[in-house]
Amino acid sequence: MVVNSDVYSDFDFARLRPVAAALASGGLAAHLVLVDNPPHHPEGDFCLRDGRVTAVGPQRLTFSGIGVYAPALFAPVARATPCQLVTLLEPAMAQRRVSGEHHRGLWIDVGTPQRLAELERVIASRAAGG
Repeated sequence: MVVNSDVYSDFDFARLRPVAAALASGGLAAHLVLVDNPPHHPEGDFCLRDGRVTAVGPQRLTFSGIGVYAPALFAPVARATPCQLVTLLEPAMAQRRVSGEHHRGLWIDVGTPQRLAELERVIASRAAGG
């Protein structure tokens, strides 16, 4: 399991245990957690159809930065060589080997000072019972 360091979420990571087992069996290359598109990324990244992540479709969602990956997904990448994750995912998506789910709970990309301030307001509001 990999989680981007600049996201905050109430996603239940225990939900990914069975996914890890499915990845170990070799049938899947990855599992992505997708969220509703935030204001700073309205076009989204991927689509979700019947539990599979696709590059195209009627409703685009944003990749949350939470995913589980089979080590074989990274086999084409030379050690210490940068590579965009999407370039590895696209062929696997075309083969229907990327599963996914839509998390509808709290998720905030805290990649800017403004979004960090938003998260701090959310946390303070929840602590105050609101």
